[in-house]
Amino acid sequence: MARHLRILAAFLSLALISAGLADDGRWYAGDYSFSDELGGFRILSISGSGTRDDPIEIHEMFNALSPVTLIIRAAGQSALKTTVPGSFHLRVIVVNQSGLAWIGFGFELQEVKGKPSDFYDGLSFGQVDPDSSLISSSRFPHFESRFESFDRLNFDGGHVDPTQRSDFGFFITDVTPVATFYLVQEPRIPAS
Repeated sequence: MARHLRILAAFLSLALISAGLADDGRWYAGDYSFSDELGGFRILSISGSGTRDDPIEIHEMFNALSPVTLIIRAAGQSALKTTVPGSFHLRVIVVNQSGLAWIGFGFELQEVKGKPSDFYDGLSFGQVDPDSSLISSSRFPHFESRFESFDRLNFDGGHVDPTQRSDFGFFITDVTPVATFYLVQEPRIPAS
């Protein structure tokens, strides 16, 4: 099964590159580009505009058990038709190829790589429009959102076995003065 997924991902990547959608290693959707260039996971596909009705949807395959970082860059100046300008609805579909089950999953926003987002940097998980109905997971029924002293979403109360997937949905507000920010993604495994 895992071999078939790798073959399918390779064909999909070749098709996207030949179509000119991933020439610079970035994937484009809405007003942003997304990159897996720091490693530990791979973007398999991306679609959507970022609105409530048409979220940006990123399909990813995780090989690592440690936190990985998705690089998000502002790609254009066109206004999204979201509730709050400079914000977007994101859905992340993650396939667990790490070899171990996950018992939780976390997301953290960072304006500066390696430094957690704070109250003043302009990044948040929908803090300006805190519609908790946009925060969801297909495998983890419980979530905790932390706005201070960092912006973090933690999901738990379920599990994702190897080769299975989990879907996550949330709203990101981006009113930062910088063109690049980071979304750290962290699968959590049982302690032994």
